[in-house]
Amino acid sequence: MTDGIGGKLRLGVNIDHVATVRNARGSAYPDPARAAKLAEEAGADGITAHLREDRRHISDADIDNLMATLSVPLNLEMAATAEMQEIALRHKPHAICLVPEKREERTTEGGLEVAREENRLAHFIAPLRDAGCRVSLFIAADKAQVEAAARIGAAVVELHTGAYCDFHYEGRFAARDEELERLRDMAAYAAELGLEVHAGHGLTYETVAPIAAFPQVVELNIGHFLIGEAIFRGLVPAIEEMRRLMDEARG
Repeated sequence: MTDGIGGKLRLGVNIDHVATVRNARGSAYPDPARAAKLAEEAGADGITAHLREDRRHISDADIDNLMATLSVPLNLEMAATAEMQEIALRHKPHAICLVPEKREERTTEGGLEVAREENRLAHFIAPLRDAGCRVSLFIAADKAQVEAAARIGAAVVELHTGAYCDFHYEGRFAARDEELERLRDMAAYAAELGLEVHAGHGLTYETVAPIAAFPQVVELNIGHFLIGEAIFRGLVPAIEEMRRLMDEARG
């Protein structure tokens, strides 16, 4: 695997909603760890799991299982709380992505507010970085947030592509194109500041190519769409098709 600008574009597959289906029945099936292994076989370069404060999908036991069984890196998404920091320091996953979290939201809404919480977040990420974890901040395509992320010592920013995808499916193509331009500009700016650039949220077969084409973006994290598409074509074919579209756009 080649890391870096212009190299192979990595795909991280988020398996949260396998756990959502499991929890709806209150049983042990389907197993997110099994989904993660299938994603590996299909060409995923990493697995993402979001351990929420209310444990609505991924559980502590899921993190234990993923850490024990994965041969690709685990990216642990979490809120910047003392409880989550303790869990991360116990497991020491390859990567940690800090995201905003409200209990009433269905999914992560908007990017992390780094600029207004710069001092708190700088102190929060320091022990994670010292433990050897790559710390990523999930942010909007906003210059102030990118600059703050660089100042506090984050290794990575993940640009929130949700608004771009929403505008596309709402048919608001002028707004979509403006947001795409912001994402392109901020990917380039973040790379200039020495940050590794990832992107994700809401990406589908229809919307992935323009983001995948950004040379500064080295990783995409995609979950909900792939788990949904797996209902119709199976998880491995769903991921393989996403991988194909990403590689085609990058090539």
